Amino acid sequence: MRKYYQYLGLAFIMVFSFYYTEKIALIVLDKNPLMQSIREEKEEFEVDYVNAVILGDYIIPGINGLEVNVRASFYEMQELDVFNEYYLVYEQISPEVSLEDNKDKIIKQGNRKLRQVTFILANKSDISEYLRSNHYKANLLVDIDSYEKDSYFEVINNEIDAFDSLENTLNLNKENKNICVMNDRNYELCLKKEKYLVEPTITLNSTNYIDVKNKIDSGSIILIDSSARLSDVKLLLKEIKYKNYDIVYLSEMISEENV
Repeated sequence: MRKYYQYLGLAFIMVFSFYYTEKIALIVLDKNPLMQSIREEKEEFEVDYVNAVILGDYIIPGINGLEVNVRASFYEMQELDVFNEYYLVYEQISPEVSLEDNKDKIIKQGNRKLRQVTFILANKSDISEYLRSNHYKANLLVDIDSYEKDSYFEVINNEIDAFDSLENTLNLNKENKNICVMNDRNYELCLKKEKYLVEPTITLNSTNYIDVKNKIDSGSIILIDSSARLSDVKLLLKEIKYKNYDIVYLSEMISEENV
């Protein structure tokens, strides 16, 4: 029994010593001039989050805030021993109103503050080949028959009857972004599967280029119909470039991560 108490006392001393040493180290660290500089400067570089906007059945994704991780930033700058904003380490702060808490809502556009647009291709065609060869990002709707493993386009499960089968294939190939593009047949299925529900902002077909050109805006989700012409897509790309919008994958547009 005596040895038991000796071991217990030794363990207590070790734990207390570790705790005390850690507290001393934190006090010394807090008084470090570099640490104090980071604490003084950090608010200038932090970014407030942007709440998602809910409009009935629809939602516009928010944007995470950025908060400086003071200690991690200190360790990044420690070797230089001088404050440098490029070495600040940030943590993502979720909005109070977030897409992640409202996945039953339908995304009809991305957040306009990001100045992005995205393309969804109804099928493979000369348009998809043009976008690929010119390194434009786009999404491609696929079903069980049209799916091919693709390392360039971001593919979206557009299957109904064999949804789970295609889903498993996408998971196996690490291509599943958990996005559904809404149509008149898949709403209940996609809602049940807890997918991100997306409805295109505008659809480009063979007859409406002028209308689409006039409506395109930051956050537009553009469905390129199977009847659309490559010549119209090329003109649309020029318009997007003129307006200085980035063309991104759909998963990038709806993500609330602040990059």
